[in-house]
Amino acid sequence: MGIEDSYDHLNSEKKWYQYWLDQKYFESKPDERESYTIVIPPPNVTGILHMGHMLNNTIQDVLIRRARMKGYNACWIPGTDHASIATEAKVVAKLKAEGIEKSSLTREEFLKHAWEWTHKHGGIILDQLKSLGASCDWSREAFTLDEIRSESVIKAFIDLHKKGLIYKGYRMVNWDPEAKTTVSDEEVIHKELNSKLYFLKYKLENSDEFLNVATTRPETILGDVAICVNPEDERFQSLIGKNVIVPIVGRSIPIIADEYVDIEFGTGCLKITPAHDINDFNIGKKHNLETIDVFNDDATLNENGLHYAGQDRFVVRKEISKELESLGLMLKVEDYINSVGTSERTGAVIEPRLMDQWFLKMKELSKPALDAVMTDEVALIPSKFKNTYRHWMENVHDWSISRQLWWGHQLPVYYYDDDNFVVAETKEEALTLAKEKTNKDLSLNDLRQDNDVLDTWFSSWLWPISVFDGIRNPENEEINYYYPTRDLVTAPEILFFWVARMIIAGYEYRNERPFEKVYLTGIVRDKQGRKMSKSLGNSPDPIELMKKYSADGVRLGMLLTSPAGNDLPFDEDLCIQGRNFSNKIWNALRLIKGWTLDDSKPMDKASSVASEWFEARSMQVLAELEESFDKYRMSEALMTTYKFIWDDFCSLYLEAIKPAYGDTMSKETYDQAIVFFERLCIMIHPFMPFISEEIWHLLKDRQEGESICISSWPELKEYDEKLISDFVQADAIVNGIRNIRATKNIPKKDLLDLVSNTEKSLEKSLIPLVQKLGNINSISFDGAEGGAGFSFMASVYEFFIPANESVDLEAEVAKLKMELEYQIGFLKSVEKKLSNERFVSNAPEQVVASENKKKEDASSKIISLKARIEELS
Repeated sequence: MGIEDSYDHLNSEKKWYQYWLDQKYFESKPDERESYTIVIPPPNVTGILHMGHMLNNTIQDVLIRRARMKGYNACWIPGTDHASIATEAKVVAKLKAEGIEKSSLTREEFLKHAWEWTHKHGGIILDQLKSLGASCDWSREAFTLDEIRSESVIKAFIDLHKKGLIYKGYRMVNWDPEAKTTVSDEEVIHKELNSKLYFLKYKLENSDEFLNVATTRPETILGDVAICVNPEDERFQSLIGKNVIVPIVGRSIPIIADEYVDIEFGTGCLKITPAHDINDFNIGKKHNLETIDVFNDDATLNENGLHYAGQDRFVVRKEISKELESLGLMLKVEDYINSVGTSERTGAVIEPRLMDQWFLKMKELSKPALDAVMTDEVALIPSKFKNTYRHWMENVHDWSISRQLWWGHQLPVYYYDDDNFVVAETKEEALTLAKEKTNKDLSLNDLRQDNDVLDTWFSSWLWPISVFDGIRNPENEEINYYYPTRDLVTAPEILFFWVARMIIAGYEYRNERPFEKVYLTGIVRDKQGRKMSKSLGNSPDPIELMKKYSADGVRLGMLLTSPAGNDLPFDEDLCIQGRNFSNKIWNALRLIKGWTLDDSKPMDKASSVASEWFEARSMQVLAELEESFDKYRMSEALMTTYKFIWDDFCSLYLEAIKPAYGDTMSKETYDQAIVFFERLCIMIHPFMPFISEEIWHLLKDRQEGESICISSWPELKEYDEKLISDFVQADAIVNGIRNIRATKNIPKKDLLDLVSNTEKSLEKSLIPLVQKLGNINSISFDGAEGGAGFSFMASVYEFFIPANESVDLEAEVAKLKMELEYQIGFLKSVEKKLSNERFVSNAPEQVVASENKKKEDASSKIISLKARIEELS
């Protein structure tokens, strides 16, 4: 069969992926086999493939392909997340570009635009995953906002509300003014920022005296309702109960006392703005203070902001400081570094805000999930993340689950008056409940559904259950067969957002873990150690990388340096290494397929022993792979396979069996080589699915349905460890012979003799192999060394090659004499230094010892060189 000179990865990838889809190899249905299930961490429907996705999904594909070949009923569930905040922001931006404001649309009109956007862009990232080779069961594709998942989310909300775990509360929440929605505590990223600390005069009422009050947010003084001091602070005890005047506003507010204020911190006076700080809110509640909100939902100032109404908070900060200065109320301004909360989703600075929100009680729900990880019922890989997990779970807060958006799962809450409500799956059910509750003849028009939607994580925390419809139909065949899933591969940064919450849901709704193991990947970083991101412009386009280096090449490049939990220092050279490895395998195929076969020719002794060794070595490698995979050491497993193919197969085995130039190949030897090559293709397939499938079909004329992806993983058998170690010694001898040929300019075609002083230096069965690979005429073990020739060491044994007529002895002697002359000169310089009493007396002891060692080495080399010159002369 003619093999192309080079591997055409673009054609191969397109051809074989479509073939796999057509044959439905990735599809799974419950049967008698043991299931092996992975659920994809659903990427945002707004997303496109980035390097983090590449790493995460390559690891999942390795696990699922290997499980499929090991006989499991492998099922990898794909899907996407509706991503409330991100998607709504994209749609709002698109509408704005078209001259349409969201506020001008009804909810139904806006959702129509959102669905159109989703249908247009939503499938991009999943199609890109196909380019990577992801062997997902695409017939099971799920979306967190599709019918099954939506009904599941609503049922879960209603269930948890009935259990008293979901409640409505008026609380201080984190407000994202860009997305115009609340975000949970876990979605707030705190950053150290360079700020200013403003020291302001708050004049005492009817007095020229004032209090010195420091703040980083002068724009919030418009909402001040009190000044608070510590009751034990002697400086202010006489002022407690008196009033001060709020700058600019002119409002009279009381001076109150509370032990919360730290006497030693700042000026000792704390301005209280209950609407805009959680600690101020708690003090305000305790002292029955008024609450004045000065912000609109986009963080511009409202009517309480007086003449600053309608202006952005940061603009007002600059302007109000100027006004305070002009009024003589600014004492000083200092540079100040403080921790500022920002939205994980938009990057906007978070505003604390008082709102009615829906919460899920987490303390009680979290205990089984904490115990599961601490006892390794759910194992985190690497286990170093257990401490982080425990800290989060032991300090968990109630989960703020409502969001002020339109895109998402609208709360199944129906109000029949301003404050009272019922919770139901449909408006019709809500009407029935409301009638029962009120004894009134209400109509559907009397009901108003809550405008808020649920936090996106409230749908994805049900993902391992909802993808099998286990919330709506808890005893269906699929949930009972596929659940719990086997492995979850995800990033450490969503260990609490998603992983912990899925574990909580698993025990709440199935009373068992949702997965056995959680493999936590590292962050893909550039050569400078920076996280790859679009904003930094340091992230390559994965699709372009795959076009250039092949999907297999990029997969291999990433996995070579990606141990669990540790960051991946990505370099495009890794992809070049992956592509070069593909070329190495392809050239091995071309070599084998280029041989002319002879059916009558028996396998020679060198090929026979090489085949025995390779069989044993492949079993040894399989055992190493089993251990690596058991410990989830993907990088280690890949490197083991890489070296086995490159070094053992290509460099040793094929060299050992290949016929002499122009000679024919034994059919028996060829057939054995094909068996080994097929095994290698299977072993590398989880990592490099495309080229392994291509070669699998070129090795033999296979029929439709004989894909490598459904072939059986090699069975591990006992192997001869002594044969492997003996072969290592034989290889060392061959390398010694080749080194002598290279350094002494002895042509490869010249037959040489080899002498050893003991039979222990080489197992007799391996003599034919050494003779073939070293082009050796005869090997003797009588130690009859002497005369002209060259010696070398292989392990602890010395070997000698007598010189033949092709060796230029005169040139060799001349070279040795030059070396001898150099060593004699070097020895004299060392001896001169050591004969200097001043040097020996003053130099550090280790320096003198080093010089003496140089003297000994040079003397030894001179004796050896003189002996070699005498032998060759």
